[in-house]
Amino acid sequence: MKEKSYVIAVVGATGAVGKEMVKTLEKRNFPVKKLIPLASIRSIGKSIIFKKKKIDIEELKKDSFEGVDIALFSAGGSISKKFAPLAVKSGAVVVDNTSYFRMDKKVPLVVPEINAADIKKHKGIIANPNCSTIQMVLALKPLHDKYGIKRVVVSTYQAVSGAGQKAINALLNESMLKLSSEKITTKVMGKQIAFNLIPQIDVFSDGGYTKEELKMVNETKKIMHDNSIQVTVTCVRVPVLRGHSESVNVELKKPFKMKDVIIALKQTPNLIVEDDVKKLKYPMPINAMDKFETFVGRLRVDDTIKNGLNMWVVSDNLLKGAAFNAVQIAEEIIKM
Repeated sequence: MKEKSYVIAVVGATGAVGKEMVKTLEKRNFPVKKLIPLASIRSIGKSIIFKKKKIDIEELKKDSFEGVDIALFSAGGSISKKFAPLAVKSGAVVVDNTSYFRMDKKVPLVVPEINAADIKKHKGIIANPNCSTIQMVLALKPLHDKYGIKRVVVSTYQAVSGAGQKAINALLNESMLKLSSEKITTKVMGKQIAFNLIPQIDVFSDGGYTKEELKMVNETKKIMHDNSIQVTVTCVRVPVLRGHSESVNVELKKPFKMKDVIIALKQTPNLIVEDDVKKLKYPMPINAMDKFETFVGRLRVDDTIKNGLNMWVVSDNLLKGAAFNAVQIAEEIIKM
């Protein structure tokens, strides 16, 4: 029997994540009958390459989703707000990479290795979590299943690609200006990012936490189906092009042995343990680039708290943090 194939739309196909969605569909050999790359009118005249074929970008319009089976969205929350319901009305299932629908009680928030079953509850829209949340919960879930998690303290080291192509260009341009001893004038990030760290991602809330930090708190509880997990976060933008890193301190409910922790982590799909300090082996964003997996290392006991564990988690934010997770959700949709 011939495998069924699907009409797939990618909204925001010319953006950093959209480009990776197209590449990931090809790398995963997703059964695509027809690919429709959609973007704003500014992208008309541009094209993408999919399976060695050139496909022209189409302007995103209200009627763009006729005949579409699955629509992958990554073009900003305002675009998802307007067009995702239209896509659903046309008969498509939407996988949305923006934050717009994530905390909607009617919309599943999914990391397939953790809660793929939630996809069955969808009403036409499934949300892709925040990039930093995805890689963290992938490492936390096996620990929560085995020991229970009481509290998590996480500091993120997030690459500029998380802020889009303009931020990538800003880091490169600012670095060249600095190395040329020229005055840095670009302020795409609000502050200089070259040779600097910015302890702010997204806007601040009344309590002094940024929206990015609050996303990680709330999304973790929703994905893990446990509102009792206490999470506190500091998100930092760093001068790295691609790949988010996280220092994660976990307070478990039960005692643990490190060898058992490592076994549990190694048994988690798409999670790779790189932890051999004698050989200076630990995860780094430069090695995680273009990889679908998430990497965990620097595993060590925290003696300052009961049942404390420290770990270092790294992943390509454009892949597992965005495009790969979205395509995995699409793969689960067609299985169902």
